[in-house]
Amino acid sequence: MLRNAVLFAALLSAAGAAPAAVDNLRTVAEQSGFKRTGRYDEVIDLCARFAKAWPDAVRCDEFGRTPEGRPLLALVATTSGARTPEAAREQGIPVSLFQGGIHAGEIDGKDAGFLLLREILQGKAGKCLLDKQVMVFVPVFNVDGHERFGAWNRPNQRGPEQMGWRTTAQNYNLNRDYMKADAPEMQAMLALLGRWDPTIYVDLHVTDGAKFEHDVAIQVEPLYSGDEELRKLGRDLRDQTLARLSKQGSLPLGFYPSFVNTDDPTSGFADTVAPPRFSTGYLPLRNRFAMLVETHSWKPYPVRVKVTRNTMLDVLQLVSERGKDWRTEQLTADERAATLGGTRVALDYKASDTAREIEFRGYAYTRTPSEISGALMTRYDERKPQIWKVPLRDDVQPGTQVEVPKAGYLVPVAWATLVAAKLDAHGVSYKRVTDPLPQLALQTFRASAARFADQSSENHQRTTLQGEWQAETRDLAAGALYVPLAQARSRIAVALLEPQAPDSLAAWGAFNGAFEQKEYMEEYVAEDVAREQLKRDPKLAEEFQRKLATDPAFVKDSNARLQFFARRHASWDEQFNLYPVFRVDRAPE
Repeated sequence: MLRNAVLFAALLSAAGAAPAAVDNLRTVAEQSGFKRTGRYDEVIDLCARFAKAWPDAVRCDEFGRTPEGRPLLALVATTSGARTPEAAREQGIPVSLFQGGIHAGEIDGKDAGFLLLREILQGKAGKCLLDKQVMVFVPVFNVDGHERFGAWNRPNQRGPEQMGWRTTAQNYNLNRDYMKADAPEMQAMLALLGRWDPTIYVDLHVTDGAKFEHDVAIQVEPLYSGDEELRKLGRDLRDQTLARLSKQGSLPLGFYPSFVNTDDPTSGFADTVAPPRFSTGYLPLRNRFAMLVETHSWKPYPVRVKVTRNTMLDVLQLVSERGKDWRTEQLTADERAATLGGTRVALDYKASDTAREIEFRGYAYTRTPSEISGALMTRYDERKPQIWKVPLRDDVQPGTQVEVPKAGYLVPVAWATLVAAKLDAHGVSYKRVTDPLPQLALQTFRASAARFADQSSENHQRTTLQGEWQAETRDLAAGALYVPLAQARSRIAVALLEPQAPDSLAAWGAFNGAFEQKEYMEEYVAEDVAREQLKRDPKLAEEFQRKLATDPAFVKDSNARLQFFARRHASWDEQFNLYPVFRVDRAPE
């Protein structure tokens, strides 16, 4: 439920919290010469006072609550008259959503966004930009993490003096959560995305990594992934942004500057498509643009805020100029997505070995053994700029590819509640099968190997499955879910339900129980069963002897030898290693 942030400002005042900004709406960052950044009470206060100062142009909405009870706030700014999602859709007004502080130590976006929005509303920058679009600005996404304030929360970053923490109060990294949507914050963000359906989603970050002269990296998708036609527009969006930043004095990059081999500049860089746990991997599945903005952590905070502010302004200008055309093409891409069934789809991407040499503006450096760690370490001399000639692998190609079903997916009733909650979070349409479906022709995936990760990741035990889809007939009880691919969100359905997709429900361990053997034979029983099978079935005996003759590992593995017979016995659990989602090439009646 949306609530005006003025209420929260009043509540804070009643509790004795002092306003965090002065009447001219300058932030703590500006007042301190960008030495400091404000706490979250400043966001609450500014959000309310922006809405009060420009009541016809700005609204301050709460779109969710954090686990520690703090409000998630978004400023909605426009002079187009389209102040609601419904009005924006009806009038064809594009929406730009800027999200700051998903990693709350990387807080440039919060201070840059308030600064730029005030300049626009005062007529000092970007005149008339809000006449042609709706700007939705989320100053801080990871609010609880923002309030875990400390001076060394980002040890490899220059300023501000104190900042928030990378993860949420529940220790979720929100920029690993777009697809699995575990965190309450992410569920609220996906609902906000569903309401506003932004043409572009701009994710504001600060890099980690080496020292060099470049001050910002810009990545855009679709560019290598997603809808083919949108990729062309995504490349132009990236290149136009880079060109405008260059004119503003920046040294921008069109890829994330992380070395192929950690701490070794000579290894160069590889571009990539992030999996959909990240914003730039996720938004293309919705046929919308995502832009990752990464200012360089070793630039001083005033520089980083200025570059972030310039990037946001450039994006708003591009949306003002081309947003309606982009929107038209995105809606057409939605129609194309509804014909995805039966086609070959990439589940992930990787850079090929093809590389080109680039000139990269770094610093002079040495690589010598460390007296501390004993490892070979790189030490940079920022007094000596140096051009590095290094390889860049930016020929990004599909990795794992699958032919998706012609019609869609079926989820048995036992798993329907779990899957429906995730589909609802992403706005993926599905239907409940109200009657039993006997002897239904479908495809099943049986894992030939299921490897559980040794270590927990994001509160999950991730799973890697090997296997193949095969034709079967099965009985399905009433209450199953049918997820058609004839819909705009078909790419999300595939990413969630294909078992070998990198951020599928299966990959995040949602179905691990299906790959755990529960019933078994005692070994002495299995021995007797095996002897009986060998007597009764000469072909089985031949197969067993052939296995002994050709597979040395099988010979030495007593458990595998007993399993050979157990799998062929009537007591074997036929649902063991059966992935609990099925493919269908015809919609169930």
